[in-house]
Amino acid sequence: MTGNSIAARARRIRLVLFDVDGVLTDGTILLHADGSESKRFDIKDGTGIVLAQRAGMTVGFLSARMSAPTAQRAAQLGVTLLHQGVASKLETYEQIVDQLLVEDDEVAYMGDDIVDLPVLARAGLAAAPADASLDVRPRVHWVSGAAGGHGAARELVELILRAQEKWEPMVREYLRDPALAAGGEDEA
Repeated sequence: MTGNSIAARARRIRLVLFDVDGVLTDGTILLHADGSESKRFDIKDGTGIVLAQRAGMTVGFLSARMSAPTAQRAAQLGVTLLHQGVASKLETYEQIVDQLLVEDDEVAYMGDDIVDLPVLARAGLAAAPADASLDVRPRVHWVSGAAGGHGAARELVELILRAQEKWEPMVREYLRDPALAAGGEDEA
């Protein structure tokens, strides 16, 4: 897809949804002896999510797995649209767009595996990390240059904010206000 058509799609986005494992993380789940689990999240992705929300977008996480670390990460970032343990990502997606009164072309979704394909087929801007499944990458509008859990989500947010001409004003705001520069994700 051409850069112009990607930008046109990105200009319409009001809601950004992310799969978690393999998109916001590298897909690794560490299971500890006490039964708990941990995941590694990228700070740049977190900052991107905070910036998207600051720009007026709604951000949400849509995951087939239940995970305490995912809930904790969402809370840290101020993401209240969190759906975990969903049997059908498409049904949950449909509930979200109905509840928020948004159209498919106003939604960006980043997924990495075949379970994400039904939602990717509906989203106005379907995106995938660089290391997404071979069955996913040719079926999305845009593929990040970064792998899941290594800045792919941040790249998507920045693409959208640039297309909506909100990125440069944000950069200028940070340059004018040194207190903002100390924050980033920590402000969430």
